Amino acid sequence: MQTQSKFRLLVVRLGAMGDILHALPAVTALRQAHPGWVIDWVVEPRWRALLAAEGSTGRGPAQPVVDRLHLAATKEWRKALLSPQTMNEVKALRSALRAGGYDAVIDLQGALRSAVVGWLAGCRRLIGEAEPRERAARWVFTEEVYTSGAHVIEQDVELASAVAGDDLQPAMPWLPVDPVAEAWADQLLPSSQIKPVALINPGAGWGAKRWPVERYAAVAQGLVERGFRVLVNAGPGEELLADAIVQGTGGAATPLMGSLDRLIALTRRVTIAIAGDTGPLHLACALGRPVVGIYGPTDPSRNGPFGTRFKVLRSPESRRDHTRHAAPEAGLLTILPEEVLRAADELLAQETAV
Repeated sequence: MQTQSKFRLLVVRLGAMGDILHALPAVTALRQAHPGWVIDWVVEPRWRALLAAEGSTGRGPAQPVVDRLHLAATKEWRKALLSPQTMNEVKALRSALRAGGYDAVIDLQGALRSAVVGWLAGCRRLIGEAEPRERAARWVFTEEVYTSGAHVIEQDVELASAVAGDDLQPAMPWLPVDPVAEAWADQLLPSSQIKPVALINPGAGWGAKRWPVERYAAVAQGLVERGFRVLVNAGPGEELLADAIVQGTGGAATPLMGSLDRLIALTRRVTIAIAGDTGPLHLACALGRPVVGIYGPTDPSRNGPFGTRFKVLRSPESRRDHTRHAAPEAGLLTILPEEVLRAADELLAQETAV
């Protein structure tokens, strides 16, 4: 299938952090294959920084992949679906999408709400997976693509290839460069610093994926003893987790509770990242940093590290289960801090040998 150079594509991937990062290799590959295309994206406001730096107005280092962002606060809309404010925001989004004159819409989320957002564009071609995450989304798609890749990144690339009949391969994603955030990171981690830097992220989307914080503290202490500067990232509501790790190292670790643009800038500079199946782990992968992934109920062959050097720890007892239990999954609890430290040692030894 051939498309004109000014082909206009709308990408729908509303959230969350890790999922947007999994979609970026496919969209970056499309951008590389078709530099003349107009590629716009619909995203939840809280994840805007993954696609564009604050104040950016068009393509460039601060907004490397997409031409325009459309913001859709769908999570907020669901809380008051029929309120005047929600209705006005939906109408405004519909008008903006229709004005885009898109030749195709690709839904990389596979949920009913993302499919409906794509439908608002009024485009003849609405492309989605034949087996989407929510089966009801199929009724909105006008084109269905069967995917065979094991990893969601591979599946998204297959879906993106269907837009113009390409044979795309996953690309290292292009992430925004925010000058203000980069200056902040330069102050925190100046180039003159000799110590290697480890970034630990103890949080997770739900309890079953969350490795115990006292074990993260033991890993942090082991890294301190190895001469690392240890930074602990804490998202909203995770401050107590970071505090526990800082206390476990006698104050040697540094807590970080900054914005997403700062996390991107900081992650570019770390020596290694250690986390469970979380957005910050996938951010480290997207930026080509070595990672140690600590996995339990989610399957690393589908959602694990991709495109960088990595080690994944997962018990043979763990089985795929996305039920949002509060307590850590039993297999996750069999992973010990010394195993994580050994994986980090081996990974960094490989880095040194390259």
